[in-house]
Amino acid sequence: MGRFSIRYGDHVTRARRDGHPVVALESTIVSHGLPRPDNLRVAREIEQAVRDNGAVPATIGMIGGELVVGLDDAQIEHLAGADGVAKLSVRDLALGAATGADGATTVAATSAVAAAAGIGVFATGGLGGVHREASTTFDESADLTTLARTPIVVVCAGVKSILDVGATLERLETLGVAVAGYGTRRFPGFFVTDGGHDVDWQLDSPAQVAAVMQAREDHGVGAGALVLGNPLPADEQLDRELHDRTLAEGLDMLARDGVTGKAVTPFLLSHFHSSTEGRSLEVNVRIILRNAALAAQIAAAATPAHTALGFSLPA
Repeated sequence: MGRFSIRYGDHVTRARRDGHPVVALESTIVSHGLPRPDNLRVAREIEQAVRDNGAVPATIGMIGGELVVGLDDAQIEHLAGADGVAKLSVRDLALGAATGADGATTVAATSAVAAAAGIGVFATGGLGGVHREASTTFDESADLTTLARTPIVVVCAGVKSILDVGATLERLETLGVAVAGYGTRRFPGFFVTDGGHDVDWQLDSPAQVAAVMQAREDHGVGAGALVLGNPLPADEQLDRELHDRTLAEGLDMLARDGVTGKAVTPFLLSHFHSSTEGRSLEVNVRIILRNAALAAQIAAAATPAHTALGFSLPA
């Protein structure tokens, strides 16, 4: 894993010193993933969910070209409200640092920075993946290749249902990224409980996930991530018929307006928000809060065996 010039928030420095479990959180959901002013409120609720479940939140982002592991509340508020916040994948980190950018880290960048910082668990909403029509556009999220070389547990609700879920699972297999369902053998579909595909492994408790982390370390084989699909309970998912209709409309709009690349996901999520009259936003928030809680429980279960997830203070 590469080395990054990282500054730690005071609360993360204390957690490292005292051996408390830490959970990495992304900042793209704050700046690009949720509408204002909900984004700031939800960012605070996500951090609180981590605390309520026994761990310390480390929201990762870039402020004035400086990578920060453990943004403070004022910094989160800045990224939530500022215009022109860059969306930073791994390839953008050096460019953002050199140009003094304010930036929000994607799943890929957050995973890479967290692993470099010695944080073993990361909570997000849904992964990026292979886009529909990727056979002609070659549009595939950098999340996948980054996770192939990043030893971290990613707690998510599967990949965003606006993507090609089956193709994404095939790519994860090719890249050597482990995938398991939490309490299920079906891969979740973000807004919906069942994404339509089986997975080979099921894990049923935070302790069991922590045991996988320990086994990976003991064996020294396999440098990739563990993608842990944590599905919404069926009674909390977005109505399936509403979901499918909204997705079909959104895909038609993409083609009509020629939206491509990084703009696709924000465009479709915004369409879901408006077309479902906010119901998709409610589901999105439930997803990330549930994942933050589970990630904290996993980090807490892993900490004794991991000596605070491998943390060591620099001399």
